Amino acid sequence: MPRTPNEYAVFLLLDNGHREEVRFPTIQEFQKWYSGELVPKSASNDFISVPIKNIQGEYMVVRPSKIAGIRVEPIFNSSIER
Repeated sequence: MPRTPNEYAVFLLLDNGHREEVRFPTIQEFQKWYSGELVPKSASNDFISVPIKNIQGEYMVVRPSKIAGIRVEPIFNSSIER
């Protein structure tokens, strides 16, 4: 029986070498944001909002044209180092 991830860590690799981590509760939520916000504006230099649902009062904006890569990593509660 396959394990189900508790959340997904999404790493936005920016063209200046920085790496930002955002967490999504499900892969479907990430896919919805990716296909609805990021892909349509992929060549744009206008800022788009990146959802940060697990940190209240904090937000992030990014220029879609500056994202060089995205890495998605499933996070399992059993794999978190304590």
